[in-house]
Amino acid sequence: MPNPWTGKGNPYTRQEVRDRLQATLNQQKAIIAAGAGTGISAKFIEKGGADLIIIYNSGRFRMAGHGSTAGLMAYGDANAVAMEIGEFEVLPVVEEVPVICGVHGSDPRRRMWHHLLKVKEMGFSGINNFPTHSIVDGHFRQVLEETGMGFIKEVEMVQLASKMDLFSIVYVAKPEEARQMAEAGADAIIAHVGTTVGGSIGVVEATCTMDDAVERTQKIIDAAAEVNPNTFFLTHGGPVNTPDDVREILSKTSAHGFVGASSLERMGVEASLTELTVKFKSITLPARN
Repeated sequence: MPNPWTGKGNPYTRQEVRDRLQATLNQQKAIIAAGAGTGISAKFIEKGGADLIIIYNSGRFRMAGHGSTAGLMAYGDANAVAMEIGEFEVLPVVEEVPVICGVHGSDPRRRMWHHLLKVKEMGFSGINNFPTHSIVDGHFRQVLEETGMGFIKEVEMVQLASKMDLFSIVYVAKPEEARQMAEAGADAIIAHVGTTVGGSIGVVEATCTMDDAVERTQKIIDAAAEVNPNTFFLTHGGPVNTPDDVREILSKTSAHGFVGASSLERMGVEASLTELTVKFKSITLPARN
């Protein structure tokens, strides 16, 4: 069922989004945020009662049949794609749920304050740091950091968003990143534990165990809570895929909810389209003379 909160619709102020999420928690319900790469996805995610809808550039790749990691690659302008999906597909059809814009905060070609003004003017109620360099590691991550395209740019983007009264829900992969984002004023922090398992394009070898996911998630929560205990905490990725997985990790951590992109949008389409097509193909022709 839709959230009983009777807000006015997009765009919401930062406090209005926070109040909506708190209303969900006050009902002892988990916060569910969902990625949407198409208008039809967003329309029916809203119908299902999601608390937030997040627009990622990866949603376009995901719904085109490619892995979500394509959103981290140089296959297009991440900021332009997210804005386009929002303007022409999602914002026109979502009636009441706050819509969040994915922003590539380390894009060196943009004056980030100017881009965030456009995000706000478009009618988004907040921002998310995707693509995020928090999930890049090793030598390549070091190169990004040393050449001015590191995670700190995403932190600075959140600081700007806070000044602009934009709600911020952000990915982090490590406790120290959670601390930085909490200090920057992030409203909600998502513990990203890796690419989602399952389906036709989910990972297998590259993920962690549920026990690892629980431990990493709680460390991230603890680090941010030391800075701001009023932060909303969510889980994402790795082995956390199905509703039962979410119930398990929420029972073992102090997280308030879950962010599903592949888990909601891609998995739902893969299963339902396959099953529906099978049913159609089971139709036989009547005997004819």
